[in-house]
Amino acid sequence: MPDRDLLIGRLPKCELHIHIEGSLEPDMMVALARRNNVTLPWDSVEAVRRAYRFGSLQDFLDVYYVGMSVLVTEQDFYDLATAYLRRAHADNVVHVEMFFDPQGHTSRGVAFDTVVNGLHRACRDARETLGLSASLIMCFLRHLDEADAERTLDAALAHRERIVGVGLDSSEQGHPPEKFRRVFARARDAGFHLFAHAGEEGPPAYVWQALDVLGVRRVDHGNRAVEDEALVARLARDRVPLTMCPLSNLRLRVIDDLVHHPLRRMTDKGVAVTVNSDDPAYFGGYVNDNFRAVAASLDLAPAEIVALARTSFEAAMMSAEERARALERFEAAVREAG
Repeated sequence: MPDRDLLIGRLPKCELHIHIEGSLEPDMMVALARRNNVTLPWDSVEAVRRAYRFGSLQDFLDVYYVGMSVLVTEQDFYDLATAYLRRAHADNVVHVEMFFDPQGHTSRGVAFDTVVNGLHRACRDARETLGLSASLIMCFLRHLDEADAERTLDAALAHRERIVGVGLDSSEQGHPPEKFRRVFARARDAGFHLFAHAGEEGPPAYVWQALDVLGVRRVDHGNRAVEDEALVARLARDRVPLTMCPLSNLRLRVIDDLVHHPLRRMTDKGVAVTVNSDDPAYFGGYVNDNFRAVAASLDLAPAEIVALARTSFEAAMMSAEERARALERFEAAVREAG
């Protein structure tokens, strides 16, 4: 096998935990603010970068929602997603399942259709120009009430063919998954795939609720599941994937050092784990950066790196035929890298 960094670059991979609004780089934020006559609390790209220093998830979210204010037109959402997809393609990402937060836009008077049309067009064009498949997962903001989520789901139903899943994100503490029991049941009945952030800052009980109350297919983050042996056993037995984001965890102080990241402890117990970037513009790293950082800190062997990338295909929302073709190409790339 080649050295770790070279191997990471050569491996095809999926990104399953990316908030498209979190890929808004400072230079694009400032450019869109000018284009749309939006006043930001920062007067330069450098000032925006300085604001990207966070002591907690809430510190980040406070900046994140301000940054979101520059996204106004369909073209803004298209440009944002296109920039991310090109960057992901450079990291040999071949499939993306992209989170977006419509309530963060509709609350500002931006039409739901504007958001989805821009993002969907970028996904369609990426398939044609980059050969990269991308789909949309709409997230409910958990700091808002379930009634607001219900209205958001109502709007999403008109775009059922463009939105493949429903997730749950934003401030975790004090907002357990069970708060959204009814709207997730409706989403499931409508045929959406289900996901939820749980166990990032919230306790293992939130992961249990995501599984047993919401009925999710994957758990986003899930770090604190490691504190509950029965939960870890459940995740391993049922092959429930965790979409982990090492650099995000470090920047938000979920962990104090990447050497303490629970990724390897989870994989050693048979849990399906994937490596993702979360909000790469804010946390200083796209997918390959996250792979390199966690591989170095945990001293992952080449076979462990390959297994993590392979799991991203196993955890992705693909048909059996699509998955078989993707894994065939993946295994060919592994042989070539060797």
